[in-house]
Amino acid sequence: MAVKVFVDGQEGTTGLRIHEVLAARHDVELLRIDPERRKDVQERARWLNEADVAFLCLPDAAAREAAALVTNDRTCLIDASTAHRTSPDWVFGLPELSSRHREALRQTRRIANPGCHASAFIVLMRPLVDAGCVPVDLAVSAQSITGYSGGGKKMIEQYQAAARSGVEGVLTSPRPYALGLTHKHLPEMMKHTGLSVAPLFMPVVGPFYKGLAVSVPLHRSQLPGGVDAERLHEVLSQRYAGERFVRVMPLRDPATLEEGFFDVQGCNDTNRVDLFVFGNDEQMLLMSRLDNLGKGASGAAVQAMNVHLGVDEGLGLE
Repeated sequence: MAVKVFVDGQEGTTGLRIHEVLAARHDVELLRIDPERRKDVQERARWLNEADVAFLCLPDAAAREAAALVTNDRTCLIDASTAHRTSPDWVFGLPELSSRHREALRQTRRIANPGCHASAFIVLMRPLVDAGCVPVDLAVSAQSITGYSGGGKKMIEQYQAAARSGVEGVLTSPRPYALGLTHKHLPEMMKHTGLSVAPLFMPVVGPFYKGLAVSVPLHRSQLPGGVDAERLHEVLSQRYAGERFVRVMPLRDPATLEEGFFDVQGCNDTNRVDLFVFGNDEQMLLMSRLDNLGKGASGAAVQAMNVHLGVDEGLGLE
């Protein structure tokens, strides 16, 4: 029997991609709202309560409203907004978070999909905090560069219009943002790594469509005795051994060093996260990359749904 799935907000970047992935699956029946009634609260409530799984690809306030419309105890909600990512009543939608997390995803009816920057940061840092390699009170700095698709339809249109014009300007160079140091992903980055101090986080949007890389610099003097690049790489390798969608690259990845440049788009069109450890005797640079529209958004949501349903975790993603 097919699983009934409704995407509330399928017109957005994430919703469209989820819809595309699920439309190709034979085990899913996609419920479709009349486009002219997509803002009709009663009609949305009807489809949300009809679904076995409903994806909320909406702004935060609208996602909270949609969650309140579900009046049964059967529909599993997967919220792609920021609204519920630190809520104790919702399970964070990152199966790789811990050894017990998949079971939590199977049991819950409320899943909060991670943010793209946050996913890359958490997958990289959580095992190191758990192992005591990174102190929980360390004032970590992190930079993330991402493609412009992460900004949604309006930003995509701006960049594509600029590319068509062929005129150089502010949109043809990297642009740091969130300079008020209150980026919306910070709460989940703290909660789901165990860090007690908010990272000093600077995201940068680049003039390319998709791809994302987070980098975290560390000095050996900041870390407990005996923690060096080799130890950090060992912890990550052990933690993600056997994980389908997390790949720990060789220490001081020879291919990257030979090329001399890091490929931010190396995970595009996959649901994979690649982790890197570079370093010398005194300094270390940790890096994590993913497709901000894949494992950073729609791919993560579909993976969480697969885990919840108890089907092949990579169904529709490989």
